[in-house]
Amino acid sequence: MASLGRLLAGEEAKVKRDDDLRPYDAGRSYAPRVFWTNSIRFRRRRIMLTVVTVFLLYIFIRNIPTDLPPASTRLRPNMSPGAQLPLPAPQQSVSEALPPRDEEDSSGETKHYYNGPIKFYKLAISLHGIATTAGHRSHNRNVLFAAANLQSASVLIPMACEMARWSRNYVHFVIMGRDDISVEDILGVNGAGAECDVYWHDGRPDYSPYSSDSRMRASILAGLKYVDEFMHPQVVITDSSGQEDAFFTSAVRERTSVSRRALIELPRDAAENLMWLTRLDSGSLRAWSSANIEILIHASQGASGSLIRLLRSIERADYFGSKRPRLTIELPQEVDPPTKQYLENLIWPPSQPDSPNAINEVIIRHRIDHNSLSVEEASTRFLESFYPATPSNSHVLVLSPQIELSPLYFHYLKYTLLEYKHSAYGALDSKHLVGISLIVPTRHLNDSQPFSVPALTRSPSSPGSVPEEGESLFFLWQAPNSDAVLYFGDKWVEFHDYLGNRLETLRSKSADGRQPLLRKVVAETRPSWMEHFLELIRARGYFMLFPGFDTIDALATAHIESYKPPEEFVKVSSGEESGTKDKSSSDPRTADPANFALPSQPVEPSLISQPLLSILPLEGDLPEVPNMVHLSYDGRRINSSETGMETTVYRESFRRTIGACSRGKLKGVKAMSTADLFCLGEGEDADVDGSSGTIINSTDSIIVPTPMSKIATSISAGSRKSPELYSSAYRTEESSAPILRQLHT
Repeated sequence: MASLGRLLAGEEAKVKRDDDLRPYDAGRSYAPRVFWTNSIRFRRRRIMLTVVTVFLLYIFIRNIPTDLPPASTRLRPNMSPGAQLPLPAPQQSVSEALPPRDEEDSSGETKHYYNGPIKFYKLAISLHGIATTAGHRSHNRNVLFAAANLQSASVLIPMACEMARWSRNYVHFVIMGRDDISVEDILGVNGAGAECDVYWHDGRPDYSPYSSDSRMRASILAGLKYVDEFMHPQVVITDSSGQEDAFFTSAVRERTSVSRRALIELPRDAAENLMWLTRLDSGSLRAWSSANIEILIHASQGASGSLIRLLRSIERADYFGSKRPRLTIELPQEVDPPTKQYLENLIWPPSQPDSPNAINEVIIRHRIDHNSLSVEEASTRFLESFYPATPSNSHVLVLSPQIELSPLYFHYLKYTLLEYKHSAYGALDSKHLVGISLIVPTRHLNDSQPFSVPALTRSPSSPGSVPEEGESLFFLWQAPNSDAVLYFGDKWVEFHDYLGNRLETLRSKSADGRQPLLRKVVAETRPSWMEHFLELIRARGYFMLFPGFDTIDALATAHIESYKPPEEFVKVSSGEESGTKDKSSSDPRTADPANFALPSQPVEPSLISQPLLSILPLEGDLPEVPNMVHLSYDGRRINSSETGMETTVYRESFRRTIGACSRGKLKGVKAMSTADLFCLGEGEDADVDGSSGTIINSTDSIIVPTPMSKIATSISAGSRKSPELYSSAYRTEESSAPILRQLHT
């Protein structure tokens, strides 16, 4: 029997044959008609697309510009650093014709009348050609000079060329004024040839000679916006001598404020006295306005003449348009009438014609207590006189009343501060700098012998001339200073933390009946806080920068005849103490005035009055920190490896003897903190058997065991005016052995 599948297949074949025999009906629609309809629709879409393409191609060919420069100038060139960009193309012909006037101004009396749309025909070409300067990054090496007036441009162009010569920045110059003189002619008049490796930009709008002030201001705002997007300049430098156009000055200030770019407005004599800023890199120039300096003066009693002389030298100094430092004066309990009268009439900063209602930046503090200060109180009072709001940018200039400053002292401070603290190249080296001194001490810290400036033994790398063997330059010394020195804000905060911990350890050990003693290194002719600062410097491996260049002039001079010994080391009369008996010679609060008589001093040098670069070596190019002469606290020459070894040995000894830390207990070092040097409140003390103590001799780094009984008899326990809280250390002979072996090694 046939299967069901075969029967169905036969039936389907039969039906198919029957369908083929049916007559064709022309009135009926079949599937082939649908195919032809879709084909016709597809052809129509293709025809329409072809027509539109041909039309767009015709429009494009018809509107091809015929006035473009050669392709080599339109493409972004593959340029090496410092290579010259092609100068912008000549002014478009559209600006040569007079722009249309408004109906209201048909008389033609006003030359600057045009307020039409703004177009920059030449700015885009130069901006697209600076791709190799990393302008897309927010932090780069781009520095921008800008000018609208041709007289201002003649002042800035030599400085821009000089900055480009040192190859530390990508220097750009943009012209944004009304004059229609070509950039080539401007450079030719100012003597800027092919050797001037500056990127030139023409930011003038169309119809600039006829533009109104409002249109020019709007064009400058728009042009600087484009420049900022392509270049991201770290600083904008302009001329503020009064020759620049008002619309340009206001527009630049507004744009830099919005974009948060540093703005340097150079005074009239900038080409002569401020040429040193051409040696700074973009990182230093970026901190031009943010780096803040404050002055701190602790006046001595009965020294009104020296204080007035110092204040007058501060007033006479040249601040080249920078913000004047805030002035803090700490007065003694008794103030002389001349000092009172002078301070009543003191206005700081001096009032200016453009800002007659400026805020007085003088802070005067008067002491209340009649009693003499102890060494701890004197250190605390001095350090509490200043605290930076922003430690990275706020710094303090400590001045002694016997100092007189040069008119250019602020030039030197600003130059060295920006170079060694804020430079993009020297960020690592600046971590070990505690400050910048304006004066070189004439004697060592302990007054044992005169101090002489070290001679250079190796030549620093410099693009300029190389100093000869034995020539003096800047040098680094592990020594604080109290006469005229700028302390960095972050190091000042760290010193605050250190002194607080230091005094706390002294109080805790005083309560336990143990009074360790650290031999003094700093002579009593200097303030007591310097001893504590020296301890921090040695424990951290810090250095102070001193000016060691040979010159007959000086940045600051100390008038020896005005010297007053520190109050905490001056003998106290019996009337100031309770009781009528005299102080014995063994009392730590007494001192023989003959001990404070300073040795014969050299003749005081005259103060600098000529430009700063004329006295600096190497054409004013500051040497790098690793290439300077390094001196230890006792005046010995040391290298980096010796510095690291001595710092490690002293820090470990300090932690165990003063910081009350046990052996092997290490802590991480945090910025602006000294918690790693102390183990306060942790229940950890140095290994002490109570039988003997140790005095750390900071002068020769020899640790001498001392009986506990001898220490106890030499200290007046609980006495507020005794020097045991001034500086101390405590350790056993057993814990001294490892340190001794390291020192002898």
